[in-house]
Amino acid sequence: MANGQEIRRAKRIFINNIDSYSSKYIAKYLSTCVVGESLEHTGEEDEKVSKKEDNLQDDQFQIVGTITSKDEKTKRFALEEYSVSLELLHRFMECDIIVYNISEDADVTDEATWAISALHSEIEHFGFPKIFILVSTLMTWAMTKPADPDDPEMPLTEDDYRRRRPHPNFKEQTSAEKLVLKLGKTKKSKLATYVVAAGLQYGMGEGILHYFFKGSWLGEWNSIPIFGPGTNVIPAIHVYDLAGIVQNVIDHRPKKHYFIAVDDSKNTFEGIVKAIAYVLGPGEVKTVPRDNAYLTEALTQADLDCLSINLRFEPVFPKETLSVRWVCESGFTDNISRVVEEYKECRQLIPLKICLLGPPAVGKSSVAAKLCNHYKLPHIKVKETIEEKIKHLEEMLQLSYGGNESDEAFQVAQELLDSLKDSLSQNGQVDDQNVLRVIREKLNSKPCRNQGFVLDGYPNTSEQAKDLFYDEDMELEQLRSKLQPFNKKIIPEYVISLDATDEFLKERVRNLPQSVAESMHYTQDEFLQRLSKFREENTEDETVLNYFDELEIHPEHISDINDTENEAVIKKIVQIVGKPMNYDPTPEEQAEEEQKRAVEMHQQLLQEAAESVCREAEEKARMTAVLEEWVNRRLTVSVDNDVCDLHLDSTVRAFGYFLYFVMDQSLSSHTNNPTLFSLI
Repeated sequence: MANGQEIRRAKRIFINNIDSYSSKYIAKYLSTCVVGESLEHTGEEDEKVSKKEDNLQDDQFQIVGTITSKDEKTKRFALEEYSVSLELLHRFMECDIIVYNISEDADVTDEATWAISALHSEIEHFGFPKIFILVSTLMTWAMTKPADPDDPEMPLTEDDYRRRRPHPNFKEQTSAEKLVLKLGKTKKSKLATYVVAAGLQYGMGEGILHYFFKGSWLGEWNSIPIFGPGTNVIPAIHVYDLAGIVQNVIDHRPKKHYFIAVDDSKNTFEGIVKAIAYVLGPGEVKTVPRDNAYLTEALTQADLDCLSINLRFEPVFPKETLSVRWVCESGFTDNISRVVEEYKECRQLIPLKICLLGPPAVGKSSVAAKLCNHYKLPHIKVKETIEEKIKHLEEMLQLSYGGNESDEAFQVAQELLDSLKDSLSQNGQVDDQNVLRVIREKLNSKPCRNQGFVLDGYPNTSEQAKDLFYDEDMELEQLRSKLQPFNKKIIPEYVISLDATDEFLKERVRNLPQSVAESMHYTQDEFLQRLSKFREENTEDETVLNYFDELEIHPEHISDINDTENEAVIKKIVQIVGKPMNYDPTPEEQAEEEQKRAVEMHQQLLQEAAESVCREAEEKARMTAVLEEWVNRRLTVSVDNDVCDLHLDSTVRAFGYFLYFVMDQSLSSHTNNPTLFSLI
């Protein structure tokens, strides 16, 4: 165990690639740790670790490290950042601990072996003892045979590390592990070396598993793919638990030098993907051929190798010698809700919930469509959502016929479908209760819960809003609140009230093609009736806007709309709502957007050219008229026996001949002639 002097000295930690997933979160975790914090707090040690708050910063680890991208913003947890092209040995000599992470990038393995070799060569020049920790991967164990051939499920332990066999693509990492352990045996008092072999890392923004998280969050898949049978057991660990083990190795400096970093779970590949799909995605998975994975650009060969590992581990040393404060000790699937929340927070994937309200023909749907395109949000329109629900129910019931008619879910679906169709056939529209039921279900769907939504023109009344956003499972605290009970997960954050004068709205409807007006129920009588009803509903004391206002969700009012394209409205709403809180466009989407902008620019240039031609034609016509008038007024030409009598002075006579030339030629062929215009 380290003495007090050593605890105070072990403060500066070098970590490579602190802008990568794994190293970033290891560095971020260690930057918050107090030196010696993981030691048992007894006696003198407890007194040294429990510092006063004003001195706490001095006892925290200082993080320095390399970055791979110059475009990366400076990490707040890092004291210094270095380019990998700089001389690093000098930086190592300034540090107490050097952590090299080769668990997620095989390309840094050579750099890690150079680092430990260079340090070892300078061991006589150390001003103080150093620790070198290699964070490796359990892929160096991938081909290891079970300890008991008769019991393939018997877990491996650290004691088996001498007989470990690597995956063919991870032999260099195995060589690096051996070198680190070997060089740490020469002068342990000056250079102590450790290897921490980590399982598949998860948590925070996600690494390899990000492919499955992103696909689930975006809602673009009906089912999440599992490459191969998915029965293989993947040893895994939360990235902060891995950081906790590294922290403990630094503080404790244990006699054992090889550690396996995994949680207690024995989750299969299938179990992991199912958990993601259930909590974040569509709830469905499908098994696809393993070869399909090679068509996925988002997953590298190394990623696919890690997802194919099939090993069981029972780490003994961390349990016996370290005091890790586990984040997800029981594993990925048991902590999936926490892991999903971390993922959303780290990626800043915040659902954006918008409600657009206003009179008929004010432009809600066109504005909503543009907002959905800008923010990549689901567009919820009552009519389309009802139609979508009917289609879904019909398809579901069609698949269930012939065996599940007695099933309760079948009967509920059949009753809802019948009710929706009856309402439409009798009244031409669905009754309020069914509309509320369908819209509420839509708001609670995974895409809306993940990304948010734009709710278009609904609810219309305060009563509808109360019923739609009512939370049946509200907490006791909310019951005691003076505010009306509401469901925080589905209620809009932004309520935008659009409005325009009745004259503008009537004129907009009059300009619609007859077929469009009929499909939107904007014929003269229907529109005036709907407009009148809207005005009446919004002059009462209890309006839908008042409902939101009382919940302290204050509506934004955009009035006096007179722009048929609603460009000013879109611009103002974007200013109110802010930037999108989701994934940036993919390269394909960026290319499509650039192509779209190029087409728009081309069309704009064509329009400007056409307008320019029209202006030139008008100007030519005007010039011609002016010249003719001038000739008629100032020039008298008499032609008799081929003799011209020009009753003008010499200057006028010369200009007269010039005018004849202009009138005789095509004026358009000379409009761009600078000499001609200078003469004029």
